[in-house]
Amino acid sequence: MLSEEEKQEIEAQSQHYPTTRALCIEALKIVQEHRGWVSDEGIADVAEALQMAAAELEGVATFYNMIFRKPVGRHVILLCDSVSCWIMGYDRLREHFRARLGIGLGETTADGCFTLLPNVCLGACDHAPAMMIDSTHYQDLDPDRLDEILAKYRMEEIREEKKEKRGPADGNTADP
Repeated sequence: MLSEEEKQEIEAQSQHYPTTRALCIEALKIVQEHRGWVSDEGIADVAEALQMAAAELEGVATFYNMIFRKPVGRHVILLCDSVSCWIMGYDRLREHFRARLGIGLGETTADGCFTLLPNVCLGACDHAPAMMIDSTHYQDLDPDRLDEILAKYRMEEIREEKKEKRGPADGNTADP
């Protein structure tokens, strides 16, 4: 069942679309933003809300590579595997991910931080190889730069964990 927040966000977005069918991708993105991915239940929930057949919505969801139909990490890495990126070092980067994160394409780190996925093209052929983490593009990559970028995300994860342990903003802290 859609949460009240999901319903409200879908309703707010509906004003930008001529029909509920046209809204279906945006509705799937809203569910994914709240739940991390779109489960079969999520498909059924959105289909019911938009008065569409679940099978029709499933076809839309599986067509778009940015709608995740399986759980993913907190950060999704899209590694461009276009011809330009292949020529400029895609294999080296893919192997570097395996060495640094212990994952291959389609896998998620044991801590749930990163999921590595291939992407047909990120439109950065003149700055290959390229990747995207969440919604941030990175270009002209090499293993050293990749390490710097991954370290930045790991530091953000550590800051978030510390923030959660501190508790409410009133100064109370959780026991160490």
